[in-house]
Amino acid sequence: MAQPFKLTDLQLALLTIAAESSDGSLLPAPEHVGDLDAGIQNAIPPLIKHALVTETLVTDTNASWRQNGNSYFGLLITSAGRVTVAEAPVPKTVVPAARADSKIATVAQLLRRDAGASLDELVQVTGWLPHTTRAALTGLRKKGHAITRSGETGAFRYHMAA
Repeated sequence: MAQPFKLTDLQLALLTIAAESSDGSLLPAPEHVGDLDAGIQNAIPPLIKHALVTETLVTDTNASWRQNGNSYFGLLITSAGRVTVAEAPVPKTVVPAARADSKIATVAQLLRRDAGASLDELVQVTGWLPHTTRAALTGLRKKGHAITRSGETGAFRYHMAA
């Protein structure tokens, strides 16, 4: 007899968020859920396999989990996924949102300005070394934030959509 599918806390959190959203979409996942590149990408295939979510074509790349040529695929919760959420316990370990007074929250606020922020500005505000600051930017990207870089070498400005 096959073992019943056991959801991870991350999978349950994604399904819960989708069940509560107006369109039933899993993505884009809120910042507090976790790492989009690793955790969420690994959590999705079992959800599809067990018909708890279904793939759908999307035009918003932020709502996509994969791309095939020029087509982007998002994820919608199914009725089976909604039943699973209704019967499941509340997830225990969802990554908390950044504190409003944290350095990473300050970095995000600076990146959302129209002018964005330079690496030097971010280093000065946080007190971090340049490589630590760049790692923080990578961390924000992995959480699903679209961070862009503009300018010339040595004068780059980083921006994040509001």
